[in-house]
Amino acid sequence: MKILVCISHVPDTTSKIKFTSDGHSLDKDGVQFVINPYDEFGLTKALQLKEEHGGVVSVITFGDSDVEQTLRKALAIGADDAYRLDGVPNDGIQTSQELAFFIKENEFDLIICGQESIDYNGGIVPGALAANLNLPFINACIGLEINDNVANTVRETDGGKETASANLPIIIAGKKGLVEEKELRIPNMRGIMTARSKTLKVIELSGAKSLSESISFSAPPEKKAVKIISSENIEELVRLLNEESKVI
Repeated sequence: MKILVCISHVPDTTSKIKFTSDGHSLDKDGVQFVINPYDEFGLTKALQLKEEHGGVVSVITFGDSDVEQTLRKALAIGADDAYRLDGVPNDGIQTSQELAFFIKENEFDLIICGQESIDYNGGIVPGALAANLNLPFINACIGLEINDNVANTVRETDGGKETASANLPIIIAGKKGLVEEKELRIPNMRGIMTARSKTLKVIELSGAKSLSESISFSAPPEKKAVKIISSENIEELVRLLNEESKVI
């Protein structure tokens, strides 16, 4: 089985986010980047499926040379090889088109994405990728088993859970629950040493165009000072909610 895991190179959730002075991009100074957490669930599931069925697990991301540290971590965790689409993505549509072009040239039985990336939280890429490739797509996937050539899945819905089956190849957008948190793989020393000799290929872009442009970024306004009102002073609380907060 050939499995491709699409991963994103995102700021660690503990990083303090700042923007450049012109407001056009993220200021990366001092920011630690990691594998997108949703993608970590997908990568661990891919490795479990490889152990169960055999095959090869590849990882891919879209970015400049800075993202190679994240690909190397994925290789250290257990992926067999890695690919970097050489460029800087501008939006989810462009990313999905570049991924689709690569996948058409390199067929896979299963493509696993994270449901969304924790930086932009767009959630566009998995569904747009499935549309570009005309493949079955399961979003918010929290369960996946492969039997013969069939993927049996469980996904979260607003009202509960839904089960679905589809023939391979298929695209999965995974999230927490696809594997248990305690099952997540971390690099060990052997994996780190082995990763140095694994293949990391740089792929030229196909020329897909972005459909949107980020004009500027800005931090949210600082929170105002908190006013503490006695529980016995209901009239003052109502006055503040009416005159200052304008919520009643």
